[in-house]
Amino acid sequence: MTRPWFEADWPAPRGVRALSTLRGDARSGASKAPYGCFNLGDHVGDDPAAVAENRRRLKVAAGLPSEPVWLSQVHGIEVADLDSPVTRGFADAAIARGPGNVCAILTADCLPIVFATDSGDAVAAAHAGWRGLAAGVIEATVRAMDVPPGSLVAWLGPAIGPKQFEVGSEVREAFLGGDAQAGEAFEPNARGRFMADLNVLARRRLQGLGVNRIYGGGECTFTQEERYYSHRRDGVTGRQATLIWREA
Repeated sequence: MTRPWFEADWPAPRGVRALSTLRGDARSGASKAPYGCFNLGDHVGDDPAAVAENRRRLKVAAGLPSEPVWLSQVHGIEVADLDSPVTRGFADAAIARGPGNVCAILTADCLPIVFATDSGDAVAAAHAGWRGLAAGVIEATVRAMDVPPGSLVAWLGPAIGPKQFEVGSEVREAFLGGDAQAGEAFEPNARGRFMADLNVLARRRLQGLGVNRIYGGGECTFTQEERYYSHRRDGVTGRQATLIWREA
C-alpha cells in the first residue's frame, strides 16, 4: 500500500509520534470521487464503509496503538481528556497522558496543531480554524495540559495558505479585539477584503502563552490538490487527519 501520510518534522520527545495523512490514491484509499481516496471524515457524505476501511488501514499501516478518538468538531474550544472515561461529545481539541491514547483532528483547510511536553508524558491536538483561534482553542488546550507553557513543543500541520484564505473585515476585527498587533496576519486585497495567515495567527497565540518552540507550518492545502483535501477549493470533499500519541 502507498503510504498516505507523513511524520511530523519536529524534535518530538522520546516515545511521542505525530503524523498527518494525505488524500492518497486508489492503492491506499477506498473512497471514491469526490472523496477520493483516503478520506477519514465520516460526516462529509462519503460511503461509511469506505471511511471505516480507510480508518482501519491507517490504524494497521501506521501501527497505531488504538483506534483514534474521532471528535465531533464544531469550531469551538472544548478539550476532550482521553484519559477520562467520558471523552465523547463536541470538542475541538484532545489531550492524553496515558500511553496508547490517540488524539485526532480532522481538517480540510483549518490548521491542526499538536503539542507535547519535554518529558513526553503528555500530548495534545487542536483544531484551529479562524473561529477556534479567535475563540481561544489554543489557550484552552494549553490550559488543559496543565504544565508550564515553556515546557511544550508544538507543530503546525497543513492548512490553507495566506495567499488563498480570503476573509472579511469581521474576521480581522475578531482577532484585533484580543491582540492589537494581529493585523500583521491580514493583507488587504483589491476586493476590499483581507488575505489571512492562520500560521501567523497561531504563532502569535502560542508565543503569547510562552510556547516558543514552534515547528511546521507552510504546507498549503488549497494549492496542493494532489496531496490534500481543501473545502474552500473543492466544496464537497474529504478530510485528512493529524494524529499524536504516546507509544506504549
